[in-house]
Parts: sequence; structure tokens; C-alpha cells
Amino acid sequence: MDSAPQPTPELVEEFVIAAHGNLEKVQQMLPQHPELLNIPWARFNETPLAAASHTGRRAIAEYLLAAGAPLTVCCAAMLGRTDDVAAFLAADPALANARGAHGIPILFHTAMSGNLALADLLLAHGGGEGADDALHGAITYGHTDMVVWLLDHGVHNLDALDFRGKTPLAAALENGQTAIADLLRARGATEGVVEAAS
Repeated sequence: MDSAPQPTPELVEEFVIAAHGNLEKVQQMLPQHPELLNIPWARFNETPLAAASHTGRRAIAEYLLAAGAPLTVCCAAMLGRTDDVAAFLAADPALANARGAHGIPILFHTAMSGNLALADLLLAHGGGEGADDALHGAITYGHTDMVVWLLDHGVHNLDALDFRGKTPLAAALENGQTAIADLLRARGATEGVVEAAS
């Protein structure tokens, strides 16, 4: 029996990179190479769905799911699907501290959704790891209520840097999110610049 042709590592890499934010390219490539749907990019062991999930690309994630990618708990969290996350947790409560691609905690994925009920659900199941970094997820999508929730539930370092080297306050100011910036300042966040130790 002939097996389906395996895509080259370069093609897998190209598709997973596209899944980080280029819906048009994902929609162009997948019909031509349906075998790419669930193959991880070996360098990071990162599937296309995981890429869309940790970057908060809802449209890409929904497209991949519709094409047959299996739902993961981190993707469900990013999409704000409380019932689906509850089902995952009922099967395995340890998933309250699951990690997605690059070791990014489920709380970060949840913060991008802005779903406070989902955040409460994770906390009730012993979750809550990664609140400092999750601030960046909430700020990326302007979820003021989620920022408040995180500040009240486990943020220790108000100046935790994102992958660009920016603090939460710097990111909020860059995005024009004055209400979030005021919240962070009120809690003692720096003005957005972390001084290098001398």
C-alpha cells in the first residue's frame, strides 16, 4: 500500500511559520498540501494549531480546526471555549497548568481570550502558573478586565519582559491602552523601561 508523500522539513517550517499569523497563506498552502495539517515543525515540536494558539490567531485556529486538526486544551483556552476546557480538565485536572508551544502556559492562552470564567476555572483546578507573562497576553488584545484579574490572582513581577523585551506597561503604552497603563502604574509598574543593572 502506498503511503502519502511526506512534506519536506522546509515546507513544514513554512506552513507552521504562516500559522503564526498569515491566514491567507495558510488557506493557500493547506489545500495544496493537506498532509501539513498536523505535522510539527521539528525545531520547536510545534504544530500549526499550536502556533496559531500561542499567538492568539483565532481565525487561523478555527480554520485549522475546521480542516480536522484536533482541539487541544491550550487552543480551547485561547478561543475562550470554557466548556471544552472544562471537559479537558474533567479528564485530566493537571491540564490546568498545561503548556503549549515554547512552554507557554495555558493561563497566557486564556488571557488572550479575555474569558474571566475560564481563568476562574483554571484557578479552581489548581492552575494559575505564569500570571506574570499572561499579562502580556491580556494586553496584546486589550482585555482590561483580564489584566485586573491577573493583578489580583498571582502577578508578582509587574515588569516581566515579553519576547520583544518590553514590560507590560511599555506594551500598554505602545498600544494606546491608557486604562490598562493606569492600572499597572497604580500597582507599581515602571514607566516601561527596565534599566540595565550597572
